[in-house]
Amino acid sequence: MMDGGEADDKIIAVLQNDPLFGDVEDIHELPDALIERLRHYFLTYKLIPGSENKVSIGAAYGYEHAKVVIQAAMDDYETEYGISN
Repeated sequence: MMDGGEADDKIIAVLQNDPLFGDVEDIHELPDALIERLRHYFLTYKLIPGSENKVSIGAAYGYEHAKVVIQAAMDDYETEYGISN
């Protein structure tokens, strides 16, 4: 997702024992209608009526890509603040 020209990654996660989605391991296992609902939400949740939408969403990436994004964010945090787990 791009927001105002900057990357704004979103990670979709579910609780392990969630009765509806607990067995889902990758976003591509979700119904297309749910994916479209999520897209609509992220495209519009900060939109101010009458203003230009500066958000765009490309393809949804799966679990493996999400792990890379999370690790990169953790590395950036450690570099910025010098704190590691």
